[in-house]
Amino acid sequence: MKTRALKAALPHCLPVCAGFLFIGMSYGVYMSSLGFSFVWPMVMSVAIFAGSMEFLTANLLVLNFDPLNALLLALTVNARHLFYGISMLDKYRAAGKKKWYLIYGMCDESFAINASAEPPQGVDRGWFMFFVTLINQCAWVGGATLGGLVGGLIPFDTTGIDFVLTALFVVIFLGQWQGTKQHLPALAGVLCSVLALLLFGADRFILPAMILILLALTALRGKLEKKEESAL
Repeated sequence: MKTRALKAALPHCLPVCAGFLFIGMSYGVYMSSLGFSFVWPMVMSVAIFAGSMEFLTANLLVLNFDPLNALLLALTVNARHLFYGISMLDKYRAAGKKKWYLIYGMCDESFAINASAEPPQGVDRGWFMFFVTLINQCAWVGGATLGGLVGGLIPFDTTGIDFVLTALFVVIFLGQWQGTKQHLPALAGVLCSVLALLLFGADRFILPAMILILLALTALRGKLEKKEESAL
């Protein structure tokens, strides 16, 4: 059962793993450029496993000690996982003890796969989601560790390397856009994000944007469900 679930999960994860390896390497190189050994990105990618927060944590480690700011920053940046978790309650509840790792290992890409992909007939959904999460995390940890090692051995200019995170989210958005005919949720997300950015500024817009998106999608839920039913 586990082997079948692993084989079913692997094709879904390969594109994510390719991205994670390169972005994880850039994170490892970035940590190395700040003077940290490869152990730091390796351990942080296991313990934190939140790409954007790991890049920000690298900066926090070289700034003045400010735990309150670090806490608020972490809550703001990762607030979207609250909404991810709410939408996955039923699926995770049926996963048994595996749900504890699924909760811990949830990231944007694993959520996107586990929320939308249907495992083949006869494959346990709980093990399918478990291996999706595990494969993705292993790719990220491997990339971060490799980047830390390479960055320490081959010094080079790292200017602009932190922009890869923005590029990742753009690619994910485009992939989601191309993968569905229903673009209303994506447009609502963009409009809510722009509105929150204008109202609250670049440093504080993420959490308000998430709240606005939740309210917008709740208001549009009936219309979206009718379109899905008519498309079947």
